[in-house]
Amino acid sequence: MAVDADGRGGRLQELRADGTVAGPVQHVADLARAITDREAAGGPRWVWASTAEIYPGLLRAGVRVARCHDLELTEALLLGHDGRWGAPRALPAARARLHGLPVPADPPPRPAEPPGHAQGSLFDTLSGPPAGGFDALEAVREVYADQLVRIGKTEFPGRFRMLVAAESAGALVGAEMGHTGLPWRADLHDQLLRELLGPPQPVGPPRRLAELSAEINAAFGTWGLHPDSPAEVVRAFARSGVDVPNTRAWVLKKVDHPAVRPLLEYKELYRIWTAHGWSWCEAWVSDGRFRPEYVPGGVVSGRWATRGGGALQVPKAVRRAVVADPGWTFVVADAGQLEPRVLAAVSGDERLAAAAAAGDLYAALAADSFDGDRAKAKLALLGAMYGQTGGAAIPALAVLRKSYPVAFEFVEHAARVGESGGLVRSWLGRTCPPSAASLREAGLDPPEEVAELGGASNRARGRFTRNFVVQATAAEWALVLLATLRTALEGSPAEMVLFVHDEVVVHCPVEQAEQVVAAVHASAAQAGRLLFGETTVRFPLDVSAVGAYGEAK
Repeated sequence: MAVDADGRGGRLQELRADGTVAGPVQHVADLARAITDREAAGGPRWVWASTAEIYPGLLRAGVRVARCHDLELTEALLLGHDGRWGAPRALPAARARLHGLPVPADPPPRPAEPPGHAQGSLFDTLSGPPAGGFDALEAVREVYADQLVRIGKTEFPGRFRMLVAAESAGALVGAEMGHTGLPWRADLHDQLLRELLGPPQPVGPPRRLAELSAEINAAFGTWGLHPDSPAEVVRAFARSGVDVPNTRAWVLKKVDHPAVRPLLEYKELYRIWTAHGWSWCEAWVSDGRFRPEYVPGGVVSGRWATRGGGALQVPKAVRRAVVADPGWTFVVADAGQLEPRVLAAVSGDERLAAAAAAGDLYAALAADSFDGDRAKAKLALLGAMYGQTGGAAIPALAVLRKSYPVAFEFVEHAARVGESGGLVRSWLGRTCPPSAASLREAGLDPPEEVAELGGASNRARGRFTRNFVVQATAAEWALVLLATLRTALEGSPAEMVLFVHDEVVVHCPVEQAEQVVAAVHASAAQAGRLLFGETTVRFPLDVSAVGAYGEAK
């Protein structure tokens, strides 16, 4: 499929499963209507340059599609598989590589635009001829056929095809969620902010932040220190005889100083004020909906990012403003202990898989090998996945190595490959980038129990790769869950409205809540089977039906 320069019409051509041409080119004056008719006739898989560029226009026209193949996302996956991270991945670049031509840079990302901005044509971002003057439909055909061949040459083609399908389906879900929007009460948001921060001030920060700033300055014996400046705070601690490497919360909590308590409160409230305060609400909430732009695959692990709006980091303090419509409810589903369960599945460790058949994996581990000490069992497993090998983790890791040697060796092998500069891949074939300064910089977020990282670059990369093989596979499981749940909800008024890593939120009529809960559980089980086949590992979800997002567990 290709869009005309007028941004409304386009050209369609049917392709066979191997990418070869199966019919003539059809020019249509109204692309949205033509796609609607083809969907009604049988739901084809649409091959197009970029879901992010094409699908929002279709959604605005009231058109939804069942399946697609996103050439840009697939090109990124294939380039990564070949060790060419960061290479241009848009259609012009993919076509140029195919023909041995100079590869143009990808166009810069569109600026994040809050809801309500003016829309020109149906596909206004694609109006005009493509860069280089080539025929867009021909390029789509050629690149698609080439991608199918390259997928077939990967180590596990069947898995990689599932990865491509899941990534493309995720792009559809992300666009649909951004179009639908998350119900958001601006009046409640204002009330919550006033409770937390005090009333907004004409100039400067809200009253509570000003009070905390004064308290922090008094604790340090200073005047004019800016608590939102990490460098100033680190120097203030140094003058007090306290050396801190940074001002992250888990670092400050270990410090005994009167400035710590107000500083921690200030940091939390300052984040709310700057990231989700009154200005944010005015910009991003309209007609009772928060409509962010999701970026599937925006993090190297396959997790999503957002372009503006901060949808993936909505603070708990303001979630009470996320209220279901009258007569509707939220079904909130969170995958508990997902990464340890994924490790059990991908490593093939039968004893760990047996523990992962339980509702509480850590409790099962504790009963099996850690004398009932759940905290020790959790520390050992997280330490193995994140490379925390010192301190209190040493004896726990020794037990883990002895009791679950296959799983332990799985992450150890990934670490060794990473330290030596080799490639590691997720279960479906997403490939780890060549280097990373830390897990956080690469988008791999360690839990607080094992948050402190350090060491030389090779060792840091080993820590990165040992977790990549688990966290990236967990992201794949979540993508497959989204795709299967989207299919299960088809034809229903229920709508997915939020997805954050391992959590999905569905907005549905109250009378359909039980059906949605059942669909979520079934989709989680199906995602496990699709990825790992028949396994004893369970992927349970904590599911609740609530009127406000803040009420969810």
